[in-house]
Amino acid sequence: MPDKKHLATITILVKDRQTHAADMQRILTEQGHLIMARLGVNVAPMCIEHCTGLVTVAVKGTATEISELTKRLNDLYGIVAKACVMTE
Repeated sequence: MPDKKHLATITILVKDRQTHAADMQRILTEQGHLIMARLGVNVAPMCIEHCTGLVTVAVKGTATEISELTKRLNDLYGIVAKACVMTE
C-alpha cells in the first residue's frame, strides 16, 4: 500500500533575499513535483538590499516527503521553514 498523501503548506522566511533566495529556489525546483502553488510576498516593497522575503508553498506529498523538504530548507543558512500539515 503506498504512503498516504497529505496536503500541507510550508512557509519560508528568507532573511536576505538577494543572498539566500537562489539556494531556496534550487531546492524548490528539485522538489517541484510536490508543489501545487506558490506565493511570494514582498515584505518591504521599498527595500533595496538585505531584504526579507516570505514564501508559502502548498504541497501534496507523504509525511516523509514534506518533512524532508522542510528540513532541507531549514538546513540553508538564512532560511527558516515551517510546515503545517492539513490532513491526517
